[in-house]
Order: sequence, then structure tokens, then C-alpha cells
Amino acid sequence: MAAKNSVKPYIENACYHIYNRGVEKRVIFLDKQDYAVFLSYLKEYLSPQDKDELRQQLSKIETSPKEKDKIIKLVRMNNFAGEITLYAFCLMSNHFHLLVKQASADAIDKFMNSLCTRYSMYFNKKYNRVGPLFQGVYKAVHIKRQDYLIYLTRYIHYQARQIGKNAAHPSSIEYYLGINNSAWVKPNDILAYFSKTNHNLTYKAFMEQTDRRKSFDEIYFARID
Repeated sequence: MAAKNSVKPYIENACYHIYNRGVEKRVIFLDKQDYAVFLSYLKEYLSPQDKDELRQQLSKIETSPKEKDKIIKLVRMNNFAGEITLYAFCLMSNHFHLLVKQASADAIDKFMNSLCTRYSMYFNKKYNRVGPLFQGVYKAVHIKRQDYLIYLTRYIHYQARQIGKNAAHPSSIEYYLGINNSAWVKPNDILAYFSKTNHNLTYKAFMEQTDRRKSFDEIYFARID
């Protein structure tokens, strides 16, 4: 029998909660560099890429050999900026959570295969190991309700426990609180439901409503393993 949420209905323009953990629940991020590398892969895959501009840079005489090598890698690399919208993420020591929307029916599968394969190769080379790093195929839950989508961002951010303290686990909470912004993390669709001026109706206030978070957890997370 297939593992829960490993068999996924792929639907165009649909939102999914994606998660996976290390094989045998092993740690998959051992230090800050591991977190940084995984995030750099997300950034490279999801940042808008102007390949015509990159090719122009490649043809310029003043472009150094080192810069040319970097440009060639970018041109050849898979890019999912037009196919995958990343709403939220958090990276824990032995697992990760991503909340995404895909444009085409096969975008998530291609994206996750590239991301997990690439990170596994990095990890195995760094730590001189062989074999699978993740516990089978990534899991995905199709999020059909808008209220679940909003509450799920809070659960993901709560995992990292970054409100009011410096947390070791990276997440997208800083993009929701206005501390940071980028072209590859896109919180605006979620933040549109919150106030920018009324403190009681801000996203930060929403994060602090632990009683309502527990109620959502009981409903939603009974569905996942």
C-alpha cells in the first residue's frame, strides 16, 4: 500500500502542502551551510530568469571566465519561476515543509524531483555517504479551501518558532512580517487577507492566536502522517 499522501492528484493552478523527512527520520540539515544550500537551490529554481539577458552577458568580452561559468550553469539549470509559486516554507533539522501553487499539472513533480535529487547529491558528497537521503517520495496534500491555505502558513511558520526570538530553523516568516522580501517567496496572496494598519488584524497577531491554531491543527493534521 502506498504511503499516505504519496499518491497525489496533480491539478493545474492548485495549491499543495509538500513535506518530507530524512530516511529513518535522520537529520538532513546538520549545520547552517546545509540550510543555506537548500535555500539557495529554492532561490535559483524560483527566481525569475531572463535567459536572453544572461546570454548577452555571456557574449561580452569583459565578462570573466568565472562569471561565464556561473551564467552557463544558470542557463542550463531548470527554472520554475513561471510554474511554481512558493507561499511559505520552513526547514527543520530532519524534515521540511513547502506551501506552493503550481501552474501546470506536472510542475510540482518536476520541481521536487530536481530539488530533492540535487540536495541529496550535495549532502551525500559532503558527508561521504551513499543511498537515499529522504524517506521515499515527497508527500503532498491538495489544499482546496482558502481558509486552510491561510492557517497552514501559520502552522508552517510556527514550526520554526521565530516570533519574538532568533530561531535556528529557517522559514518564510520574515517575508510575512516585512523584515525581508524577494522575488522567489510570494506572501502577498496570503497577506491580502490581513490589515497593515490595525495591529489586531495583522499577520503577526494571527500568528499569536495559539488557541485557534490548535483547533486548525486538530482538523488538518489528522489528514497527514
